[in-house]
Amino acid sequence: MTAIQKWLAALAATIVAVTISYQWLDRPISLFANGRMVQQDAYEKLTHIPDPFIPAAAVIFVALGLWVLLPRPLSKFAATALLCSISVIVSEAIKNQLKFIFGRTWPDTWIQNNPSFIHDGVYGFNFLHGGAGYMSFPSGHLSLTCAIASVLWMAYPKARALYALVVLAVVIGLIGANYHFLSDIIAGGFVGTSTGWMLTAMWRARQGGAAEP
Repeated sequence: MTAIQKWLAALAATIVAVTISYQWLDRPISLFANGRMVQQDAYEKLTHIPDPFIPAAAVIFVALGLWVLLPRPLSKFAATALLCSISVIVSEAIKNQLKFIFGRTWPDTWIQNNPSFIHDGVYGFNFLHGGAGYMSFPSGHLSLTCAIASVLWMAYPKARALYALVVLAVVIGLIGANYHFLSDIIAGGFVGTSTGWMLTAMWRARQGGAAEP
């Protein structure tokens, strides 16, 4: 199977998983998480793992950009850091556009008295709606996390268990704090993984290597 066939298969699997989750899993999981509010603070802490990714990506991009302007060659570590930073920036841009396109309401109310499933019984997509109260899908937190994890997954495969644990921790935090529906998380993971995968393939192609992960 070629790389593009793998990506298309992953896209199809994501669409199926999101559809199943939207129809049968999102609401029960959100109600269950809402009933465990006493532990929300612990879950919320896990959601802050991706917080430094965007500022760090900007700093790394500028720093390595100046480095190659000297000019100086990039080591494997530096090249991987550059790919991680670009992956974060690209996934953030794509995620923002998708949020506007899908216009999904949040599981709970916390932004400008936004309509939500828990507070108002509002559930669904409002395409091209815009506004902070309609930006649940896809999850930006998981998109950022997977944008980095997917690059590291291919560059340093021996630590894959660690990357998986970080992604799992963010997923648990988002669900436990009721910040996102499961389908938001699935879609966010696909967006972030896709950017890291594609950027790594581009880099390898530019270096004359195979595009396969």
